[in-house]
This record gives sequence, C-alpha cells and structure tokens, in this order.
Amino acid sequence: MNQPDPRRWWLLGLLAVAQFMLILDVTVVAIALPNIETDLGLRRETLTWVVSAYTLMFGGLMLLGGRAADLFGSRRVVLTGLGVFTLASLVTGLANGPEVLLAGRVAQGIGAAMLSPAALSVVTKTFEGEERNKALGIWSAMGGGGSAIGVLLGGLLTAGPGWQWVFYINLPIGLVVFVLLLRMLPADRPADQQGRLDVPGALLVTAGTGTAIYALINAGDRGWLSAVTLGTLAGALVLYGVFAWVQSAVRSPLMNLRILTRRPVAAGTFMLLVATALMISMFFLGSFYLQHFKQYGALRTGLLFLPVAVAAIVGAHLAGSLVGRIGARPVAIAGFVITAVGVAAPAVWEGAAVVVTGMTVGTIGLGAAFVASSTTTFAQINHREAGLASGILSTFHEFGASLGVAVVSSVAAASLAGTVTTGFTRGFTFAAVTGAVAAVLALLVVPSFKPARGEVHVH
Repeated sequence: MNQPDPRRWWLLGLLAVAQFMLILDVTVVAIALPNIETDLGLRRETLTWVVSAYTLMFGGLMLLGGRAADLFGSRRVVLTGLGVFTLASLVTGLANGPEVLLAGRVAQGIGAAMLSPAALSVVTKTFEGEERNKALGIWSAMGGGGSAIGVLLGGLLTAGPGWQWVFYINLPIGLVVFVLLLRMLPADRPADQQGRLDVPGALLVTAGTGTAIYALINAGDRGWLSAVTLGTLAGALVLYGVFAWVQSAVRSPLMNLRILTRRPVAAGTFMLLVATALMISMFFLGSFYLQHFKQYGALRTGLLFLPVAVAAIVGAHLAGSLVGRIGARPVAIAGFVITAVGVAAPAVWEGAAVVVTGMTVGTIGLGAAFVASSTTTFAQINHREAGLASGILSTFHEFGASLGVAVVSSVAAASLAGTVTTGFTRGFTFAAVTGAVAAVLALLVVPSFKPARGEVHVH
C-alpha cells in the first residue's frame, strides 16, 4: 500500500491560495469600480462588463475546463490556467482604455475556468476518506473567504497604490504559486476513456448568457419592454435552445441536462443563482452609494464593508448547524426573508449607516441561502455525479454574479451616472422584492427533507 505524500497538505494550501485569487477577483473590483470609471472615462455599460466579462467566462467555460482536466491531465490544465490568469491580471492592470481592460478580464475568466475545476480534481485525487472531507472543507473556506475579503482588500489597494493593484497583486502571488506547483504537482495520466471537448456547447451557453447580460445592461436606457430588449432576450433563449439540442446530440456533452430535471438540483441551483445575484448587486450598489454619493474614499468604503464580509460567514455558520436539524427549506425561506428585510431599509431610508446595516443584515440571510442551496442540490446526488453537480453549481454561481450586476446597473442607472439617489432607491427596492419572491419560491420548490448526518454542504 502506497504511503500518502507528506507534502499533500502543502499542495492543498497552494491550490487553495490559487482558488482564493480566482474568487477574490469577483468582488475585489467592487470598491475599485468608481476609480476605474473616473480614470479611464468608462460609461456605465462598459463598467458593468468589468464584472460580468470575468464571471461570464469563468462560469461559461468552467465545465469545459473540468472536462479538459479529465482528458489532458489535471497538472497540465492547472499550470496552464494559472499562467493565463496571472498574465491576464498584468494586462488588465496595465490597461489605459476599455478595450484592453475588458480583454484582460475575459482572459482572466478563461484562465480561472481552466484552473478552478482542475485544481479541485487534484484535491479529490490526493486525499481519501476523512482527510478528503477535511481538505474540501479547507478548500470551501478559502473560496468563500475570497468573496468576503475581496471588498476590504479592494479598498486597501485602491486607496493605496491605486486600482491597478487590484489586478497587479495577482502577479507575485501567481508566479510564486506557479513555481511551487511546478515542483509539487504530481504527474497524472489523461483519462483512458475516449471523448472530446464539447467546445460548441461551451460557446453556446456562454454566448446565450452573454446575450442576456447585454440585453439587461442596456434595458435601463432602451426600455425593459422595448423591441430591442425583448428581441435580444429572445435571441438568448434561442441560443440556450440550440445548446440544449447540442447536448442531446453529441457523444461527449458538456453536461447531462437531465440532472437539472431533478427537483432538488433545479431548486438548489436556482437559489444559488439568485443569492449570488443579490450579493453582487448589494456590493455594486453599496460601493457606488458610499463613494459616488457620500464621497467616501475607497479605504473608508472598504472598511465599512468589513461587517458585511463577516455577516456572510456568520450566516453560513448558523445555517450549517440548522440545516441538519430542520432541513434546507426553512433555512432557505428564512435566509431570503432576512435578505429582503435587510435591503429594504436602504430602499426606504437614506444614509451610510442605513446602507451598511441593511447590507450586513441582508448578507447574513444570503450566507444562509448559500448553505441551503448547496445542501439541496446534493440531496439526491450519488458519488459519481458529485463532480458534475459541483461544476453546475459553480457555473450558476458565476452566472448569478453576471446577471445580478447587469440588472442592478440598469435599474440604478440614474444614480450611477449622476448625483441623484432615485436609482439607488430603485436598486435596493428591486433587491428587496427579489429576495421576497425568492423566499416564496423556496417555499414552493425546495423539497422538504433533512440531510443525513455529515451531508451538510457549505458552498
């Protein structure tokens, strides 16, 4: 019997740091956006794509990245993805205009989509039994921590050396991790199974989501019921339809769509998409309210987000202990209700204290919703399907971020482009209504069950 590699925990640490960078890059730009807008003279639509371009590529190509790791070997895909992400971070930081900035964000998303699933594959192959559960817990904590710490780090870097360092910071970390992984990553053979990369499927689902995001970003100016908006959304639906047809026709599909017909999987992924959309929307609105309207600096804004970051961890911890006792459905309902109540406060009253308090309360609810969504998704998933389910869940997480910032930027367009608060009021109102509707839908669609002992999943 082979002895486990004594360096396996160091390897886990390196891979977790890499995952931390990828997740952090979703929220770290939230505080930097007003400064990027001013320095590069970006329009609201372009500014929204600074977030959405990354999350769209990350989510749209993640399942393709996981498949590539199976076919070509995890080591090769991890190193390639990390190299692409690190180099793209340098390009993004050097950007002096919108074209290079967005191209860099797209490339970052492509690198992240290769690195994240391949790195997770290494973790699952390196550890067994109870050690694997512990390793996955560390992995999840690092990934979740990236979202929370991103807003604080974004404030520190933007107020200090400048918004470019939101991207430059990845360069030294990425290079050190790359060199160490080059020495420590075990060589692995590609899978013996025959198969091909479903590139058309990946491009279709990404194009469909990108088209929907484009329609939502511009809906604030063109009108939500205008022919252009509705026509573009119809085009997105057509692309999704073609994607579904391709998945049923090819030998090696990107995903088995039948898994989405299971009620727990459909309910869990839907809740995760909504929860992520609400969280990114709050970060987006809060950052612009505090910096544009209240004229707070990036550092002060980042520090004000600290209780919001802590709230996500608190909400997830509380939900983790409750789901096993009372089930995912009541936790999901309570989570979304708390979110709705929290973000309703800044929709009714003005003031920095109200905005920060409302976001903090709302994020406690979202932390609980994340746990409920993950637990629901895995309720009827066997061991062989766990990788696919995790990939789908992560894909919906990134798509939720893309859609959330697209919708809220259109709803709050008036305030993002000027000095009035009506847009912020509309944005927080929309978030509160969405949270309330999600609570009702959770009551209707989330199955009533309690997970078996030891099967509580924290995203």
